[in-house]
Amino acid sequence: MASTPKILAFAGSNRIDSYNKKLVKIAASGAKAAGAEVTYIDLRDLPLPLYDEDLEAQEGLPANARTLKDLLISHQGLLIASPEYNSSLTAVLKNAIDWASRPYQNEAPLALTAFAGKVASIMSASPGALGGLRGLVHLRSILGNIKVLVLPDQIAVSKAYEAFNADGTLKDPKQQQSIERLGDGLTKILLKLN
Repeated sequence: MASTPKILAFAGSNRIDSYNKKLVKIAASGAKAAGAEVTYIDLRDLPLPLYDEDLEAQEGLPANARTLKDLLISHQGLLIASPEYNSSLTAVLKNAIDWASRPYQNEAPLALTAFAGKVASIMSASPGALGGLRGLVHLRSILGNIKVLVLPDQIAVSKAYEAFNADGTLKDPKQQQSIERLGDGLTKILLKLN
């Protein structure tokens, strides 16, 4: 019998009422319904300094970077919702990826233990007409380069300011189901890989 897939879910946003935090929680509910164990984290709770090699050389990996890296290592799958800032991903998401990719303790440089072999589903919500689609292109490229298998299905929710109900669900039931299916699909792939 296959073991229960463990999925880490987070958004590349620090904003308290982030559309992308709502979005990734919907995908997480789809993953849970499909049988995954899902851990949701808020990057706001793991503040990190801007990546600085001098800082790393002087002080080592910051405690929150170690926490994030340990969480990534202990999960097989990733659900990531990424806002789009100036046609790309956010600084907070890129910075988190950069810190978590750094070697720790006895790791070899570029070992990428936090990312290599993971499977991810990505999504975005944005006030714009494209829903953050341009930022997902960059996120997919970055994740692929650090050895994450990014599933082909992705969803970008446009006009996010009017897309959500007060309880965090999407107003459009078909869109809600599509986001839930991202979590469901990731879980099913991980079950097959296990």
